[in-house]
Amino acid sequence: MSVIIEFAMFPTDKGESVSQQVSRVIDMIRQQPFHYQLTAMGTIIETEELSQALAIVQKAHDILAEDSNRIYASIKLDIRKDQVNRMEQKIQSIVSKIGSVNTDKQDNMQ
Repeated sequence: MSVIIEFAMFPTDKGESVSQQVSRVIDMIRQQPFHYQLTAMGTIIETEELSQALAIVQKAHDILAEDSNRIYASIKLDIRKDQVNRMEQKIQSIVSKIGSVNTDKQDNMQ
């Protein structure tokens, strides 16, 4: 099974910049055994089970709730039973049709 989750979560009571709080969440995510991609608007993670994806969301909430009274979250899920490694496969499917695309910061900076 493949569960791709894209989510954004941040406190709404910490002022204009919340990068300090969000950095703690990203640090937790990068310690997980799953492939992830940080984007400017959220984070994409691929897990093997729905419970694993939801556990990451819960951990992110717990981190932010330590010093925040209000938290915003946006969550999208794509769950497929018969495939794995879809984060890369979905991009490769587009590349095979139209050629190279920007997929990370280094591509966008060139």
